[in-house]
Amino acid sequence: MLDIRQIRENPQTVQELLNRRGEYDLQPILELDEKQRQLETERSQLQARSNQVGKQVGEKIKSGSDPKGAEVQALKDEGNQLKAKLSELEPEEKELKAKIEALLLPLPNLPSESTPIGKSEAENIEVKRWGDEYIPQNPKIMPHYEIGEKLGILDFERGVKIAQSRFVALMGAGAALERAIIQFMLNRHIQAGYVEVMAPLLVNSQSLTATGQLPKFAEESFKCAADDLWLIPTSEVSTMNLYRDEILTAEQLPIYHCAFTPCFRREAGAYGKDTRGLIRLHQFNKVEMVKIVHPDTSEEEHQKLVADAEAILQALKLPYRILELCTGDLGFSAAKCYDLEVWLPSSGTYREISSCSNVKDFQARRANIRFKEGKKKGTRYVHALNGSGLAVGRTMAAILENYQQVDGSVKIPEVLQSYMGCEFL
Repeated sequence: MLDIRQIRENPQTVQELLNRRGEYDLQPILELDEKQRQLETERSQLQARSNQVGKQVGEKIKSGSDPKGAEVQALKDEGNQLKAKLSELEPEEKELKAKIEALLLPLPNLPSESTPIGKSEAENIEVKRWGDEYIPQNPKIMPHYEIGEKLGILDFERGVKIAQSRFVALMGAGAALERAIIQFMLNRHIQAGYVEVMAPLLVNSQSLTATGQLPKFAEESFKCAADDLWLIPTSEVSTMNLYRDEILTAEQLPIYHCAFTPCFRREAGAYGKDTRGLIRLHQFNKVEMVKIVHPDTSEEEHQKLVADAEAILQALKLPYRILELCTGDLGFSAAKCYDLEVWLPSSGTYREISSCSNVKDFQARRANIRFKEGKKKGTRYVHALNGSGLAVGRTMAAILENYQQVDGSVKIPEVLQSYMGCEFL
Protein backbone atom coordinates (compact mmCIF):
# COMPACT_ATOMS: atom_id res chain seq x y z
CA MET A 1 0.00 0.00 0.00
CA LEU A 2 1.22 3.49 -0.76
CA ASP A 3 1.98 5.86 2.12
CA ILE A 4 -0.87 8.36 2.50
CA ARG A 5 1.58 10.88 3.96
CA GLN A 6 3.76 10.63 0.88
CA ILE A 7 0.71 11.21 -1.32
CA ARG A 8 -0.38 14.15 0.84
CA GLU A 9 3.04 15.81 0.99
CA ASN A 10 4.26 15.03 -2.55
CA PRO A 11 1.17 14.44 -4.69
CA GLN A 12 2.80 15.57 -7.93
CA THR A 13 5.80 13.23 -7.51
CA VAL A 14 3.59 10.26 -6.64
CA GLN A 15 1.27 11.02 -9.57
CA GLU A 16 4.20 11.22 -11.98
CA LEU A 17 5.55 7.86 -10.80
CA LEU A 18 2.11 6.24 -11.08
CA ASN A 19 1.73 7.65 -14.58
CA ARG A 20 4.77 5.59 -15.59
CA ARG A 21 2.68 2.51 -14.86
CA GLY A 22 -0.67 3.56 -16.30
CA GLU A 23 -3.60 5.89 -15.65
CA TYR A 24 -4.36 6.57 -11.98
CA ASP A 25 -6.10 9.54 -10.36
CA LEU A 26 -5.00 10.62 -6.88
CA GLN A 27 -7.48 13.51 -6.62
CA PRO A 28 -10.31 11.54 -4.93
CA ILE A 29 -7.84 10.31 -2.30
CA LEU A 30 -6.50 13.80 -1.68
CA GLU A 31 -10.02 15.21 -1.29
CA LEU A 32 -11.07 12.51 1.18
CA ASP A 33 -7.79 12.88 3.07
CA GLU A 34 -8.40 16.62 3.44
CA LYS A 35 -11.90 15.97 4.84
CA GLN A 36 -10.57 13.33 7.19
CA ARG A 37 -7.85 15.60 8.52
CA GLN A 38 -10.36 18.43 9.05
CA LEU A 39 -12.57 16.05 10.98
CA GLU A 40 -9.58 14.81 12.97
CA THR A 41 -8.67 18.39 13.88
CA GLU A 42 -12.24 19.19 14.88
CA ARG A 43 -12.49 16.01 16.93
CA SER A 44 -9.17 16.71 18.67
CA GLN A 45 -10.30 20.22 19.58
CA LEU A 46 -13.65 18.97 20.88
CA GLN A 47 -11.93 16.21 22.85
CA ALA A 48 -9.56 18.75 24.40
CA ARG A 49 -12.47 21.01 25.37
CA SER A 50 -14.38 18.01 26.75
CA ASN A 51 -11.40 17.08 28.92
CA GLN A 52 -11.10 20.69 30.05
CA VAL A 53 -14.80 20.88 30.98
CA GLY A 54 -14.57 17.63 32.95
CA LYS A 55 -11.61 19.02 34.85
CA GLN A 56 -13.44 22.32 35.53
CA VAL A 57 -16.45 20.47 36.94
CA GLY A 58 -14.20 18.64 39.38
CA GLU A 59 -12.40 21.84 40.38
CA LYS A 60 -15.69 23.74 40.94
CA ILE A 61 -17.08 21.04 43.18
CA LYS A 62 -13.78 20.72 45.03
CA SER A 63 -13.73 24.48 45.68
CA GLY A 64 -17.20 24.36 47.27
CA SER A 65 -19.62 24.98 44.37
CA ASP A 66 -22.98 23.27 44.62
CA PRO A 67 -22.84 20.07 42.46
CA LYS A 68 -26.44 20.77 41.43
CA GLY A 69 -26.00 24.50 41.06
CA ALA A 70 -26.42 26.44 37.83
CA GLU A 71 -22.69 27.03 37.28
CA VAL A 72 -21.76 23.36 37.57
CA GLN A 73 -24.84 22.26 35.64
CA ALA A 74 -23.94 24.56 32.76
CA LEU A 75 -20.50 22.91 32.51
CA LYS A 76 -22.09 19.45 32.66
CA ASP A 77 -24.52 20.39 29.89
CA GLU A 78 -21.65 21.60 27.74
CA GLY A 79 -19.77 18.40 28.45
CA ASN A 80 -22.75 16.29 27.40
CA GLN A 81 -23.10 18.29 24.18
CA LEU A 82 -19.42 17.80 23.43
CA LYS A 83 -19.68 14.04 24.01
CA ALA A 84 -22.72 13.85 21.75
CA LYS A 85 -20.86 15.70 19.00
CA LEU A 86 -17.81 13.47 19.44
CA SER A 87 -19.96 10.36 19.16
CA GLU A 88 -21.14 11.68 15.77
CA LEU A 89 -17.68 12.58 14.49
CA GLU A 90 -15.87 9.37 15.42
CA PRO A 91 -17.83 7.02 13.12
CA GLU A 92 -17.78 9.66 10.38
CA GLU A 93 -13.99 9.85 10.59
CA LYS A 94 -13.75 6.06 10.67
CA GLU A 95 -15.87 5.85 7.53
CA LEU A 96 -13.64 8.36 5.74
CA LYS A 97 -10.54 6.35 6.67
CA ALA A 98 -12.17 3.21 5.28
CA LYS A 99 -12.98 5.01 2.02
CA ILE A 100 -9.38 6.23 1.71
CA GLU A 101 -8.06 2.71 2.29
CA ALA A 102 -10.48 1.33 -0.31
CA LEU A 103 -9.01 3.76 -2.85
CA LEU A 104 -5.41 3.05 -1.82
CA LEU A 105 -5.63 -0.75 -2.01
CA PRO A 106 -6.04 -0.99 -5.82
CA LEU A 107 -3.09 1.36 -6.46
CA PRO A 108 0.11 -0.44 -7.54
CA ASN A 109 3.50 0.13 -6.01
CA LEU A 110 5.56 3.09 -7.17
CA PRO A 111 8.32 2.07 -9.56
CA SER A 112 11.90 2.65 -8.47
CA GLU A 113 13.63 5.59 -10.07
CA SER A 114 16.00 3.10 -11.72
CA THR A 115 13.19 1.06 -13.29
CA PRO A 116 13.18 1.61 -17.09
CA ILE A 117 10.21 3.62 -18.33
CA GLY A 118 8.10 1.82 -20.91
CA LYS A 119 4.52 0.95 -21.81
CA SER A 120 4.70 -2.81 -22.39
CA GLU A 121 6.90 -5.90 -22.31
CA ALA A 122 8.28 -4.85 -25.69
CA GLU A 123 10.29 -2.20 -23.84
CA ASN A 124 11.86 -4.52 -21.27
CA ILE A 125 15.66 -4.50 -21.33
CA GLU A 126 17.80 -7.60 -21.69
CA VAL A 127 20.66 -7.29 -19.21
CA LYS A 128 22.25 -10.72 -19.37
CA ARG A 129 22.33 -13.91 -21.41
CA TRP A 130 23.91 -17.15 -20.17
CA GLY A 131 24.52 -20.66 -21.49
CA ASP A 132 24.51 -20.22 -25.26
CA GLU A 133 26.95 -23.14 -25.43
CA TYR A 134 24.28 -25.39 -23.92
CA ILE A 135 21.65 -24.62 -26.56
CA PRO A 136 20.99 -27.97 -28.27
CA GLN A 137 21.78 -28.31 -31.97
CA ASN A 138 19.20 -31.06 -32.60
CA PRO A 139 16.95 -29.62 -35.34
CA LYS A 140 14.07 -32.04 -34.62
CA ILE A 141 13.36 -31.28 -30.97
CA MET A 142 9.79 -32.06 -30.04
CA PRO A 143 7.84 -29.72 -27.74
CA HIS A 144 8.00 -30.85 -24.12
CA TYR A 145 4.34 -31.93 -24.11
CA GLU A 146 4.85 -34.20 -27.12
CA ILE A 147 8.01 -35.88 -25.83
CA GLY A 148 6.42 -36.11 -22.36
CA GLU A 149 3.37 -37.91 -23.72
CA LYS A 150 5.55 -40.14 -25.95
CA LEU A 151 7.62 -41.18 -22.92
CA GLY A 152 4.42 -41.76 -20.90
CA ILE A 153 5.37 -39.29 -18.15
CA LEU A 154 2.83 -36.51 -18.89
CA ASP A 155 -0.88 -37.33 -19.22
CA PHE A 156 -2.87 -34.24 -20.15
CA GLU A 157 -5.98 -36.16 -21.25
CA ARG A 158 -6.45 -37.80 -17.86
CA GLY A 159 -5.66 -34.53 -16.09
CA VAL A 160 -8.53 -32.90 -17.97
CA LYS A 161 -10.82 -35.84 -17.17
CA ILE A 162 -10.07 -35.52 -13.46
CA ALA A 163 -10.44 -31.73 -13.35
CA GLN A 164 -10.66 -29.58 -16.48
CA SER A 165 -8.35 -28.06 -19.09
CA ARG A 166 -4.95 -26.78 -17.92
CA PHE A 167 -4.42 -29.67 -15.51
CA VAL A 168 -1.96 -32.53 -15.96
CA ALA A 169 -1.17 -35.89 -14.35
CA LEU A 170 2.52 -36.78 -13.95
CA MET A 171 3.16 -40.48 -14.33
CA GLY A 172 6.07 -42.69 -13.27
CA ALA A 173 9.38 -41.05 -14.08
CA GLY A 174 7.54 -37.76 -14.65
CA ALA A 175 6.41 -37.66 -11.02
CA ALA A 176 9.90 -38.73 -9.93
CA LEU A 177 11.53 -35.99 -12.00
CA GLU A 178 9.18 -33.38 -10.52
CA ARG A 179 10.14 -34.50 -7.00
CA ALA A 180 13.82 -34.51 -7.92
CA ILE A 181 13.67 -30.95 -9.24
CA ILE A 182 11.86 -29.75 -6.10
CA GLN A 183 14.29 -31.44 -3.72
CA PHE A 184 17.31 -30.19 -5.65
CA MET A 185 16.03 -26.59 -5.58
CA LEU A 186 15.21 -26.70 -1.86
CA ASN A 187 18.59 -28.21 -0.99
CA ARG A 188 20.44 -25.50 -2.96
CA HIS A 189 18.47 -22.67 -1.35
CA ILE A 190 18.90 -24.09 2.14
CA GLN A 191 22.65 -24.31 1.51
CA ALA A 192 22.51 -20.63 0.48
CA GLY A 193 21.03 -19.67 3.86
CA TYR A 194 17.27 -19.85 3.33
CA VAL A 195 15.10 -21.43 6.03
CA GLU A 196 12.50 -23.78 4.61
CA VAL A 197 8.83 -23.12 5.40
CA MET A 198 5.75 -25.28 5.01
CA ALA A 199 2.79 -22.97 5.58
CA PRO A 200 -0.94 -23.35 4.78
CA LEU A 201 -2.06 -23.62 1.15
CA LEU A 202 -5.40 -22.08 2.10
CA VAL A 203 -5.27 -18.46 3.30
CA ASN A 204 -7.81 -15.90 4.42
CA SER A 205 -8.71 -12.67 2.64
CA GLN A 206 -6.55 -10.60 4.97
CA SER A 207 -3.50 -12.60 3.89
CA LEU A 208 -4.18 -12.07 0.18
CA THR A 209 -4.83 -8.38 0.80
CA ALA A 210 -1.53 -8.06 2.65
CA THR A 211 0.51 -9.30 -0.32
CA GLY A 212 -1.50 -7.44 -2.95
CA GLN A 213 -3.66 -10.11 -4.60
CA LEU A 214 -6.85 -8.62 -3.15
CA PRO A 215 -8.91 -6.72 -4.01
CA LYS A 216 -7.52 -6.18 -7.51
CA PHE A 217 -6.89 -9.78 -8.58
CA ALA A 218 -9.77 -11.67 -6.96
CA GLU A 219 -10.79 -13.17 -10.30
CA GLU A 220 -7.34 -14.74 -10.69
CA SER A 221 -7.67 -16.83 -7.50
CA PHE A 222 -9.71 -19.87 -6.49
CA LYS A 223 -11.96 -19.28 -3.47
CA CYS A 224 -13.66 -21.82 -1.22
CA ALA A 225 -17.32 -20.85 -1.42
CA ALA A 226 -18.25 -21.83 2.14
CA ASP A 227 -15.29 -20.17 3.88
CA ASP A 228 -13.17 -17.06 3.84
CA LEU A 229 -10.34 -19.14 2.43
CA TRP A 230 -8.49 -19.00 -0.88
CA LEU A 231 -6.04 -21.38 -2.54
CA ILE A 232 -2.66 -19.65 -2.71
CA PRO A 233 -1.45 -18.35 -6.09
CA THR A 234 2.12 -18.45 -4.73
CA SER A 235 3.75 -19.40 -1.42
CA GLU A 236 4.88 -15.79 -1.12
CA VAL A 237 1.40 -15.18 0.37
CA SER A 238 1.70 -17.72 3.17
CA THR A 239 5.35 -16.92 3.89
CA MET A 240 5.00 -13.14 4.12
CA ASN A 241 1.91 -13.45 6.31
CA LEU A 242 3.82 -15.45 8.90
CA TYR A 243 4.97 -12.04 10.16
CA ARG A 244 1.78 -10.01 9.64
CA ASP A 245 1.09 -7.48 12.44
CA GLU A 246 4.46 -8.17 14.06
CA ILE A 247 7.21 -5.85 15.21
CA LEU A 248 10.61 -7.44 14.61
CA THR A 249 13.99 -6.33 15.88
CA ALA A 250 16.75 -5.13 13.58
CA GLU A 251 18.81 -8.10 14.81
CA GLN A 252 16.24 -10.51 13.32
CA LEU A 253 16.85 -9.09 9.84
CA PRO A 254 17.44 -10.27 7.20
CA ILE A 255 14.96 -13.16 7.17
CA TYR A 256 15.38 -15.62 4.27
CA HIS A 257 12.73 -18.25 3.57
CA CYS A 258 12.22 -20.79 0.81
CA ALA A 259 9.08 -22.82 0.34
CA PHE A 260 7.79 -25.50 -1.99
CA THR A 261 4.04 -25.48 -2.63
CA PRO A 262 1.49 -26.24 -5.27
CA CYS A 263 0.13 -22.94 -6.62
CA PHE A 264 -3.34 -22.30 -8.02
CA ARG A 265 -4.30 -19.64 -10.57
CA ARG A 266 -7.33 -19.17 -12.76
CA GLU A 267 -5.26 -17.58 -15.53
CA ALA A 268 -8.36 -15.50 -16.22
CA GLY A 269 -6.55 -13.17 -18.59
CA ALA A 270 -4.77 -15.91 -20.51
CA TYR A 271 -7.58 -17.31 -22.67
CA GLY A 272 -6.12 -19.04 -25.71
CA LYS A 273 -2.50 -18.72 -24.51
CA ASP A 274 -0.27 -21.77 -23.98
CA THR A 275 -3.21 -24.15 -24.07
CA ARG A 276 -0.87 -27.14 -24.40
CA GLY A 277 1.89 -28.18 -22.08
CA LEU A 278 3.25 -27.17 -18.68
CA ILE A 279 3.71 -23.45 -19.22
CA ARG A 280 0.33 -22.12 -18.05
CA LEU A 281 -1.54 -24.51 -15.74
CA HIS A 282 -4.24 -23.87 -13.14
CA GLN A 283 -2.23 -25.97 -10.66
CA PHE A 284 1.56 -26.02 -10.72
CA ASN A 285 4.44 -26.55 -8.33
CA LYS A 286 6.88 -23.81 -7.45
CA VAL A 287 9.78 -23.24 -5.11
CA GLU A 288 9.65 -19.67 -3.84
CA MET A 289 12.23 -17.44 -2.17
CA VAL A 290 11.10 -14.66 0.18
CA LYS A 291 13.26 -12.10 1.95
CA ILE A 292 12.31 -9.68 4.73
CA VAL A 293 15.13 -7.18 5.11
CA HIS A 294 16.30 -3.83 6.44
CA PRO A 295 15.30 -1.00 4.04
CA ASP A 296 18.93 0.08 3.65
CA THR A 297 19.92 -3.30 2.16
CA SER A 298 16.98 -4.17 -0.09
CA GLU A 299 18.64 -3.20 -3.37
CA GLU A 300 21.69 -5.33 -2.57
CA GLU A 301 19.43 -8.17 -1.43
CA HIS A 302 17.57 -7.94 -4.74
CA GLN A 303 20.73 -8.62 -6.70
CA LYS A 304 21.51 -11.59 -4.43
CA LEU A 305 17.99 -12.93 -4.94
CA VAL A 306 18.42 -12.86 -8.71
CA ALA A 307 21.79 -14.62 -8.34
CA ASP A 308 20.17 -17.35 -6.22
CA ALA A 309 17.59 -18.01 -8.95
CA GLU A 310 20.34 -17.97 -11.59
CA ALA A 311 22.36 -20.53 -9.62
CA ILE A 312 19.63 -23.13 -10.11
CA LEU A 313 19.54 -22.62 -13.89
CA GLN A 314 23.32 -22.67 -14.11
CA ALA A 315 23.56 -25.88 -12.10
CA LEU A 316 21.02 -27.46 -14.46
CA LYS A 317 22.94 -26.02 -17.44
CA LEU A 318 19.79 -24.51 -18.89
CA PRO A 319 20.34 -21.47 -21.17
CA TYR A 320 18.56 -18.34 -19.97
CA ARG A 321 18.44 -14.59 -20.19
CA ILE A 322 17.54 -11.84 -17.69
CA LEU A 323 15.19 -8.99 -18.49
CA GLU A 324 14.84 -5.81 -16.45
CA LEU A 325 11.13 -5.05 -16.58
CA CYS A 326 9.95 -1.62 -17.62
CA THR A 327 7.31 0.32 -15.67
CA GLY A 328 4.50 -0.82 -17.97
CA ASP A 329 5.23 -4.50 -17.35
CA LEU A 330 5.89 -4.45 -13.60
CA GLY A 331 3.86 -6.72 -11.36
CA PHE A 332 1.33 -4.96 -9.12
CA SER A 333 3.44 -5.05 -5.92
CA ALA A 334 6.88 -4.64 -7.49
CA ALA A 335 8.99 -1.49 -7.43
CA LYS A 336 11.70 -3.17 -9.47
CA CYS A 337 11.74 -6.59 -11.11
CA TYR A 338 13.99 -8.89 -13.11
CA ASP A 339 12.53 -11.80 -15.08
CA LEU A 340 14.63 -14.88 -15.77
CA GLU A 341 13.61 -16.57 -19.01
CA VAL A 342 14.71 -20.09 -19.93
CA TRP A 343 15.38 -21.22 -23.50
CA LEU A 344 12.75 -23.52 -25.05
CA PRO A 345 14.27 -24.83 -28.29
CA SER A 346 11.04 -26.25 -29.77
CA SER A 347 9.64 -22.74 -30.11
CA GLY A 348 13.01 -21.00 -30.49
CA THR A 349 12.26 -18.54 -27.72
CA TYR A 350 12.88 -17.71 -24.07
CA ARG A 351 10.01 -18.15 -21.57
CA GLU A 352 9.70 -16.77 -18.04
CA ILE A 353 10.74 -19.19 -15.32
CA SER A 354 11.34 -16.76 -12.44
CA SER A 355 10.31 -13.25 -11.55
CA CYS A 356 12.46 -11.60 -8.85
CA SER A 357 10.88 -8.51 -7.32
CA ASN A 358 11.81 -5.89 -4.78
CA VAL A 359 8.49 -4.64 -3.39
CA LYS A 360 10.18 -2.37 -0.83
CA ASP A 361 7.70 -1.43 1.95
CA PHE A 362 4.56 -1.92 -0.19
CA GLN A 363 3.55 -5.29 1.27
CA ALA A 364 4.87 -4.42 4.73
CA ARG A 365 2.42 -1.50 4.95
CA ARG A 366 -0.47 -3.72 3.93
CA ALA A 367 0.64 -6.49 6.30
CA ASN A 368 1.79 -4.12 9.06
CA ILE A 369 5.24 -5.69 9.41
CA ARG A 370 7.66 -3.34 11.14
CA PHE A 371 10.96 -3.47 12.99
CA LYS A 372 12.51 -1.58 15.87
CA GLU A 373 16.13 -0.54 15.61
CA GLY A 374 18.17 -0.47 18.80
CA LYS A 375 17.18 2.23 21.26
CA LYS A 376 15.66 4.47 18.61
CA LYS A 377 12.10 5.58 19.19
CA GLY A 378 9.40 4.38 16.86
CA THR A 379 9.43 1.67 14.22
CA ARG A 380 10.00 1.37 10.47
CA TYR A 381 8.44 -0.84 7.86
CA VAL A 382 10.60 -3.69 6.60
CA HIS A 383 11.33 -4.20 2.91
CA ALA A 384 10.27 -7.44 1.23
CA LEU A 385 11.53 -9.33 -1.81
CA ASN A 386 10.31 -12.43 -3.55
CA GLY A 387 11.30 -14.61 -6.47
CA SER A 388 10.66 -18.03 -7.97
CA GLY A 389 13.50 -20.39 -7.40
CA LEU A 390 12.10 -21.83 -9.74
CA ALA A 391 8.74 -22.65 -11.33
CA VAL A 392 9.01 -26.45 -11.30
CA GLY A 393 6.80 -27.34 -14.27
CA ARG A 394 8.55 -24.85 -16.52
CA THR A 395 11.89 -26.25 -15.36
CA MET A 396 10.73 -29.72 -16.35
CA ALA A 397 9.58 -28.39 -19.73
CA ALA A 398 13.01 -26.85 -20.29
CA ILE A 399 14.77 -30.10 -19.32
CA LEU A 400 12.58 -32.21 -21.62
CA GLU A 401 13.49 -29.97 -24.54
CA ASN A 402 17.09 -28.92 -23.89
CA TYR A 403 18.19 -32.44 -22.86
CA GLN A 404 16.28 -34.24 -25.61
CA GLN A 405 18.41 -36.71 -27.55
CA VAL A 406 18.29 -37.57 -31.25
CA ASP A 407 16.94 -41.05 -30.43
CA GLY A 408 13.95 -39.54 -28.61
CA SER A 409 15.22 -40.14 -25.08
CA VAL A 410 15.86 -37.36 -22.57
CA LYS A 411 19.09 -37.16 -20.62
CA ILE A 412 18.69 -36.22 -16.98
CA PRO A 413 20.82 -33.21 -15.92
CA GLU A 414 23.88 -34.36 -14.01
CA VAL A 415 22.87 -32.63 -10.76
CA LEU A 416 19.55 -34.52 -10.76
CA GLN A 417 20.87 -38.00 -11.56
CA SER A 418 21.56 -38.90 -7.93
CA TYR A 419 17.96 -37.98 -7.08
CA MET A 420 16.57 -40.03 -9.97
CA GLY A 421 18.94 -43.01 -9.85
CA CYS A 422 19.27 -43.06 -13.64
CA GLU A 423 20.76 -41.05 -16.51
CA PHE A 424 18.00 -41.11 -19.12
CA LEU A 425 14.21 -41.03 -19.40
